[in-house]
Amino acid sequence: MGRMRSDEPDEVSGDLPEYAERVLDVADLIPPGRVMAYGDIAEWLGEGGPRQVGRAMALYGGAVPWWRVVRSDGALLAGHELEALAHYREEATPLREASRAAEGHLPRLDMKRARWDGRPPETGRDAGADDAGADWDRDTGGAAHI
Repeated sequence: MGRMRSDEPDEVSGDLPEYAERVLDVADLIPPGRVMAYGDIAEWLGEGGPRQVGRAMALYGGAVPWWRVVRSDGALLAGHELEALAHYREEATPLREASRAAEGHLPRLDMKRARWDGRPPETGRDAGADDAGADWDRDTGGAAHI
């Protein structure tokens, strides 16, 4: 897809590493108001893990809706909390109010309601559906695991 950050290209070809390109492709698919955890993306790709997805997002994710790729506990991305929160509010992403004891009183994402399962949004099906094995695959239009 030709995305790259000029300060972090693959040193051999000048292009994004293939895994990073695949991570960014998934991030681009996440609809507004929904999120996927780092581990969800790794599982969707069938390769890597949360740390590898996090690394790809940290190095190359500035050109995609990075705020939609999150920690599985719903905590806001450290150092980018206020910018992410503005995006979440603009997109009506489900949030859970912070307790008064929470540092900075920042809300968390309501992962139960905000998590996207990879199905196309036009189906009207929501994350957390009872038939979790029937996940959508963007390449084949069939089932995939997440």
